[in-house]
Amino acid sequence: MKKLLLSTTALILAMAIGPALAQEEIVVGTDVDAGTLDARLTRDTTAYRVADLVYSGLVHITPKLEAVPDLAESWETPDPQTFVFKLREGLKFSDGTPLTADDVVYTYTTLLDPDFNAPMRTLYTPIKSVEKVDDLTVKFNLDTPYAPLLSYLDLGIVPQELAEGGQDLATQPVGAGPMKLASWNRGAEIVLEANPNYWAGAPKIEKVTLKIIPDNSARAQAFEAGDLDVIQSPLSPQDISRLAADDRFGNAIMPGLGVTYINFNTKDPLLADPKMRQAFAMLVDQQTIVGDIYQGVDEVATSVLLPSSWAYSPEIKQPTFNLEGAVALFNELGWTDSNGDGILDKDGKNLTVTLATHSEDPNRVQTVEFLQAMFSQAGVDAKTQITDWPSFSTNYVQKSQHQIALLGWLNLVDPDRLLFSQLTTGGSTNWGGYSNPKVDELLEKGRSSLDQKERAAAYQEAAKILAEELPYFIVSYQGYQLFYDKDFPSEVNATPRGYLRGLIGMETQ
Repeated sequence: MKKLLLSTTALILAMAIGPALAQEEIVVGTDVDAGTLDARLTRDTTAYRVADLVYSGLVHITPKLEAVPDLAESWETPDPQTFVFKLREGLKFSDGTPLTADDVVYTYTTLLDPDFNAPMRTLYTPIKSVEKVDDLTVKFNLDTPYAPLLSYLDLGIVPQELAEGGQDLATQPVGAGPMKLASWNRGAEIVLEANPNYWAGAPKIEKVTLKIIPDNSARAQAFEAGDLDVIQSPLSPQDISRLAADDRFGNAIMPGLGVTYINFNTKDPLLADPKMRQAFAMLVDQQTIVGDIYQGVDEVATSVLLPSSWAYSPEIKQPTFNLEGAVALFNELGWTDSNGDGILDKDGKNLTVTLATHSEDPNRVQTVEFLQAMFSQAGVDAKTQITDWPSFSTNYVQKSQHQIALLGWLNLVDPDRLLFSQLTTGGSTNWGGYSNPKVDELLEKGRSSLDQKERAAAYQEAAKILAEELPYFIVSYQGYQLFYDKDFPSEVNATPRGYLRGLIGMETQ
């Protein structure tokens, strides 16, 4: 474990009265750099995890996925469409300026502004308005009852004065979380230090350095060499089994809150027909992908509903691997091998498709290469496009330039989190352009009903349609793994979300 000694005098004092004066530092390995550190605009795992440390929301979501007080010490719901939050007294941002109801109103008002283009804006669109009652009281007025709301109110509150004054919170974030940004060397590391102004007191860990090491195995090797104190998913299966057997390390291995999935671009002329998407889905050998490539650390998926969710139904099943059935369906749609060259064609054009993913995850790269081979066996001229994460995500998938992309979603604390923004017409993360008015209606019902049985029924009906129309094909339900040095200076409280407060002694059970 790394120690930053303040000075020779401090060292002498520490020897005399104990180790309390030595600053504790932990070094965490992560796979991608953050795209932005503005809590309202985060869209990648590193940004989410850093924002959770730098900012605080009205609530905090525990490892058990329960909303507990953070900046808000309490709340009440006078009716199903009204939430009133009481802020703690004396709240401050990390720069020492006060945090008041004005900052909360500003954060959510800007988030809901379509021109601000927040990736997760549709998670908050049932909010009609947010108003200041007094400096310590904020009132949320909803258009309709909204069951998942509390699960999303861990969004970091930003300082209105700084944001309106022109400070770029994307690169110079100021929040009210347990840590604050010390430095950010793009592509290399993000350094955080303890925030003494955090309402619950400064964390025991005084410095957190996130080292960006894109290759999973290189990250595991750096951990084994002692250069990192913590690594977590995504990790290569062979590294997971080796590290789990090494008694030098502690670990937390559990079902995750994520999926690995195929995003079909339904606006692409080749993929607009659901039957074409069904045929391609039937070429996905999940058993081999999960069993051999991921070596069983994930679980074969059956639908868009996670098994850990109260909405899950084992009766809902998307297509399974069937090479001959896929070819027959292609033939039914007019794609045949008219030239005898082994490639399906139609109207003089070969059946050509591009499979894409990002280079940082070797398991996904291997999966795409395996899919390319399986597609080729079915007579599909399959090409691959492997690029770095920023190019793949921002310049390709998020601009709907893909045909078939392999990627993942994390932090799925509610079925709404995977479905509404992604699969409703015009959703802010509906990169595949999917649209079905019935699905829109069901997903709206799923978020607006306060009866969990009604919500489950709505999500199950939507999942049945999605399992047939397949804008998404869920390859696997992700597992979550975290490994840490057994000399870790704080109790490790892991969460399947992969967030890091549980490493600095600030996680609420």
